[in-house]
Amino acid sequence: MSHNGFMAPHINTFGHSFRNYDAESERQKGVEEFYRLQHTHQTYDFVKKMREVYGKLDKCEMGIWECCELLNQVVDESDPDLDEPQIEHLLQSAEAIRKDYPNEDWLHLTALIHDLGKILNLPQFGGLPQWAVVGDTFPLGCAFDEANIHHKYFKDNPDYNNPFYNTKNGIYTERCGLDNVVMSWGHDDYMYLVAKENGTTLPQAALFVIRYHSFYPLHKEGAYAHLMNEEDAENLKWLKIFNKYDLYSKSKVRVDIEKVKPYYLSLIEKYFPAKLRW
Repeated sequence: MSHNGFMAPHINTFGHSFRNYDAESERQKGVEEFYRLQHTHQTYDFVKKMREVYGKLDKCEMGIWECCELLNQVVDESDPDLDEPQIEHLLQSAEAIRKDYPNEDWLHLTALIHDLGKILNLPQFGGLPQWAVVGDTFPLGCAFDEANIHHKYFKDNPDYNNPFYNTKNGIYTERCGLDNVVMSWGHDDYMYLVAKENGTTLPQAALFVIRYHSFYPLHKEGAYAHLMNEEDAENLKWLKIFNKYDLYSKSKVRVDIEKVKPYYLSLIEKYFPAKLRW
């Protein structure tokens, strides 16, 4: 955290700054407005309602690769770095991990699919506003930690002054485990539901990565660690490895999609059914 209370930007080895929320630009102003809306509208009741609606998985049936191609229609307004098609980012992340962890094929596939839940932004999936699809995630039902980006905007959230929700533990107990914590609604939780309910054989660590990869207050700032159990702590090690590639593989180097496609199709076949309910 920088001295002025904003999240310090992360610098990659090429000197390029990622997640720099302080820079003055039209894109940065748009990102800040995004977080104002997100922090105001993501309430405990809202999340419960979204989980109920989307937990039915009744929007459509399609395969994983089909969804990857569909994702190209989505641009993430919360990301200050990325302004190219989503499938490029997914494959950049996956290929970078594949190079450094050649034997962890589950992690390659996790990188490919981790953002697929962003299809929530598309009309056929309810056309949810960006604040209900992307951006950093955080727990509801307890106090909003100051490690959250643009924390000041939580003051307009109805939960902020709710005595049941505004203490450190809120409705939870210490070490209750993140599985028992209600997280803000978005693409992370949705893709986790899709993978789990469709019977994926990916390991538990993969589901943890998918569900919490946008939970930056925890894995970058150490906030909310009191809610984690031992299994969470183990899985967090993989998330921290994954996160380096999720952030720093964003580049202008294009991936030859047709060249790598057969490999990823083989992984999809290994870990998922041919058609999934979304």
